[in-house]
Amino acid sequence: MNQDKISEFIKDVRMKDKLSQEKFGEKYGVTYQAVSKWENGKNIPDISILKEICKDYNKDINELLNDKKILKKNKHKIFFIVIAFLVLIIISLCVIIFNTKRQNTNNDNFQFKTIKTTCDNFELSGSIAYDNSKTSIYISNITYCGEDNQTKYKEIECSFYEVDGTTKNEIDSYKYSDSNITLEEFLKKVKFNVDHYSTTCKMYKENALILEIKATDEKNQTTFYSIPLVLEENCK
Repeated sequence: MNQDKISEFIKDVRMKDKLSQEKFGEKYGVTYQAVSKWENGKNIPDISILKEICKDYNKDINELLNDKKILKKNKHKIFFIVIAFLVLIIISLCVIIFNTKRQNTNNDNFQFKTIKTTCDNFELSGSIAYDNSKTSIYISNITYCGEDNQTKYKEIECSFYEVDGTTKNEIDSYKYSDSNITLEEFLKKVKFNVDHYSTTCKMYKENALILEIKATDEKNQTTFYSIPLVLEENCK
């Protein structure tokens, strides 16, 4: 099954039909977030929905699902990707083993917690690693899954804050202002790796961490996004 082929087909027929992601989703009984994930190749429709879409837009579903030619054409590329992936896994395992041995000499009780967001329009991967004296935070793979946004921005900044009441302290930030860029393109570049975070995990308060995005377009109109962060479970 060629996921890219399916996502391109859905986006093409929706735009030709002059439907927003929300209206297209209503047509097939799903949310606009689901349509956005279809078009971005992050997910595919249920086969029953895909059959209905193909029927409505006169598309042979067998042709859509058949990717044998593509696999044959790209078999060499896939082979090298697999090899590169295996090498990356081996290197990563070596790094993990080395770091684990080094950490275990001083930190037998090092623990990890997952960071998530309660914001429906964003997804991310995050974790807190901590012991009794220090905390490290890592955040990456931030993706926007709201309604399709192809606006080109001349400047975007993503800031990582700790909030304590009315006080907001910047932990780290990432700024991009070299050329026009979409929100999705910008987020692919954003990573935060904060070592020796001053607040230990046990002192972490609910809704104390937040990401804020400030995006300015060519007309100097600024859009703000706020992404609250929460722990999968509290630190002990």
